[in-house]
Amino acid sequence: MTETVQRNVVVQAPQAKAFEVFTGRFGDIKPREHNLMSSPIVETVLEPRVGGRIYDRAEDGSECAWARVLAYDPPVRVVFSWDIGVQWTLEEDPRNTSEVEVRFIAEAPDRTRVELEHRHLDRHGPGWESLNDSLGNDQGWPLYLSRFAALFPSEA
Repeated sequence: MTETVQRNVVVQAPQAKAFEVFTGRFGDIKPREHNLMSSPIVETVLEPRVGGRIYDRAEDGSECAWARVLAYDPPVRVVFSWDIGVQWTLEEDPRNTSEVEVRFIAEAPDRTRVELEHRHLDRHGPGWESLNDSLGNDQGWPLYLSRFAALFPSEA
């Protein structure tokens, strides 16, 4: 088993627009039921800068920061940590976190290939294979990318 999950999708949008939608509307991409808190999520925010966070804000006002923005290179790529361990709890030690790189590749002026690579899953320690299974299945990154693609109107 590999310690990397790779998925991609092509959207009918210019590269800069695809990047802007992914980073600016991440809360529309991440399902709200993917929640580590006891209160329902009202929004998910990706702070658009190196050192920014990806966090969920709940109805009760609590926040759960579950990723750190490691690289922010519009409109080419964004890289963030995955600070969620094999027990689906927050991982405090950055040495035990994996990372997600999302690349935006212009295939044509109005078409962009979005390649997602979630790597170094083995850093999560024993049981990391379960993360590989969860993130690669239909409720993991494929779901996020399909929700992202749905934000672009299809041509009739």
